[in-house]
Amino acid sequence: MAPARHGLGRVAFAAAVGSALEWYDFFIYGTAAALVFNQLFFPKFDPSVGTLAAFATFGVGFVARPFGGLFFGHFGDRWGRKPVLVATLLLVGIGTFLIGCLPSYATIGWWAPALLVLLRLVQGFGAGAEYGGAVILAVEYAPAGRRGLFGSWAPLGVVVGNLLAAGVFALVSQLPKEAFLAWGWRIPFLLSIVLVAIGLYIRFRVAETPVFAETQRTRPRLKAPVWHALRHHPKSFLVVIGARMAENGLGYLFPVFGLSYLVNTLHLPRSVGLAGVIAGNFAELFGVAFFSWLSDIVGRRPVYMAGALFSAAFAFPFFLLVGTKDPLLIAVAFMLIMGIGGGAMFGPQAAYFAELFGPRLRYSGFAFARELGSILAGGPAPFLSALLVTWLKGAPWGVACYVIVLSLITAVSVWWGPETVRSDIGADALADAEADAVAEPRIA
Repeated sequence: MAPARHGLGRVAFAAAVGSALEWYDFFIYGTAAALVFNQLFFPKFDPSVGTLAAFATFGVGFVARPFGGLFFGHFGDRWGRKPVLVATLLLVGIGTFLIGCLPSYATIGWWAPALLVLLRLVQGFGAGAEYGGAVILAVEYAPAGRRGLFGSWAPLGVVVGNLLAAGVFALVSQLPKEAFLAWGWRIPFLLSIVLVAIGLYIRFRVAETPVFAETQRTRPRLKAPVWHALRHHPKSFLVVIGARMAENGLGYLFPVFGLSYLVNTLHLPRSVGLAGVIAGNFAELFGVAFFSWLSDIVGRRPVYMAGALFSAAFAFPFFLLVGTKDPLLIAVAFMLIMGIGGGAMFGPQAAYFAELFGPRLRYSGFAFARELGSILAGGPAPFLSALLVTWLKGAPWGVACYVIVLSLITAVSVWWGPETVRSDIGADALADAEADAVAEPRIA
């Protein structure tokens, strides 16, 4: 029996709100790393070295994400999607809130950056399974023929989270510099508790997905879902990791490093950089919805590859446009790279990754493979980009080449992968049948 319309709306909101919190948290951290953490937590370094150190702590969170995906993905496949999504929401939200309470280096010395790294690891551990679970929740509830569009609620939540973060930071950045550095930067972190409360309220009211409930009723559980995912779906793992290179890498490179480049290298006001990022996120909001819908019609692979190839082609034009220092052209640059390049990859990705794995190992396979890609792509992207600019004495062309390399890796990976738009996500793959010999007996 299909869920009622109001039930589907609740599911969509449950998928979106957790993703909004996760990326709100990660974006405000990245923004703070670009604008203030070098001064508050690494003041003993040269400003450019302090920025590199702040971006390094940004990357630390990505090291924890595969472990979070592995841990929570295991229980998501054994216990259900809902309880794990409640746990990950709490972990990400509490970690972010506590960052807003941290004393600076001037107050407690080296304990300040140490605690910052610790809380960043807590964030990353929870985030490692948050997005994957939100996507699976939406896709496993989706009506027939609309998995791409319905799955887009999770990535749309990501864009909304980025918009909220950029908007809040744009407001607090209007404070005088002394007030901003003293307490204003903390406000975005402390406000995350509001999203946590809303998310918990919604997720407690959502039932377990029909696909998981049916699988639990008819098939035995796997003792180690991630092992079976690795053993029986190695190609899916590699496709996911490769597909993440441009989507995830550029998803953090442009709004995080791009903001730092505008403010610290081109010496433009923070308001100009934040306005460009906000414009890009608005464009991505529409891009994700449109390209997700389009992937239901023409397939996941052609849309995804088009986004990667566009990103490669637009790498040099992006930096040429922002190099004009014209606020309008800067906004156009962010809107094109994030709305078309990002939207065409990030939108279809939700359904595509979920469709690559069978229902009894979907959470483990999706979350673990996706977050392995994060270590290689999103985590180091702002740091490596800042390093390339430092080496080239402020020139962005090394970063443009880096963008092209990531984009081509993704295009080739998706081309190599299967088309999944017509697959049955409730049916067990052959790999699941082969795994029955080592599965637990089904409990009546």
